[in-house]
Amino acid sequence: MRFAKGHGTENDFVILPDPDAELELSATFVAAVCDRRAGIGADGVLHVVRTKLSAEVADQADEAEWFMDYRNADGSLAEMCGNGIRVFARYLVDTGLAGAGEFGVATRAGVRRVRLEESGDVSVDMGLPRVLGTSRTSVSGREYEGLHVDMGNPHLACVIGDPVAQLDLGRQPVFDPEVFPSGVNVELLNPVGPRRIVMRVFERGSGETRSCGTGTVASTVAAAHLAGESTGTWTVEVPGGTVTVTLDERTSHLTGPAVLVASGELDL
Repeated sequence: MRFAKGHGTENDFVILPDPDAELELSATFVAAVCDRRAGIGADGVLHVVRTKLSAEVADQADEAEWFMDYRNADGSLAEMCGNGIRVFARYLVDTGLAGAGEFGVATRAGVRRVRLEESGDVSVDMGLPRVLGTSRTSVSGREYEGLHVDMGNPHLACVIGDPVAQLDLGRQPVFDPEVFPSGVNVELLNPVGPRRIVMRVFERGSGETRSCGTGTVASTVAAAHLAGESTGTWTVEVPGGTVTVTLDERTSHLTGPAVLVASGELDL
């Protein structure tokens, strides 16, 4: 089985090309591949499949040739991944499966348009964030309130007064299962300047990661909400680097690096 490895601001992924949808990926197999000691190591798997061959998203085939079948590190399915889709797009272009420029990628959250910039960055239309109210979380014995933001997947984005670097994200933050029955990505953020924030994230199914694309957008929405704004361009600093998030009245865009670092053959 061929594979590639890539990352977007150190949110890293194993890429499994499967154009003809011949692979059956069990949760156990995905978790083994993502294991950082006994496997290749990654925050998740990007399974590359032709959209028309996947019953889940076949209705998106007219808008997108390729389906990003994303799996979390524990093997569970995820609707969307903002860093993953940028790495996915870089892989398609670098391997000749798609042409440079702008094109659609099918996801469980719907088709997302991606564009490869001349700088080497990849920009993706993340869709219009939906704010669904507020909820609370507990981290390191401290309770925080945040915005419930739907980015195709669920987020609880908390603007906090404590420095995010001092908090322990080694275990799942407490959340309300009635609000988030399928789990939730929890973002903790500090505003550090005009339209600039620092963020850490605990992702459901993966633990703390160095970055989370949908989480950076959710965090920007929370910071903008606190500032009484709804549009504009924000810089988001994550442990793995820096990305840019732009909010407008119709949608949101995430722009940042996407890098392929290795390819090889997986010994089954």
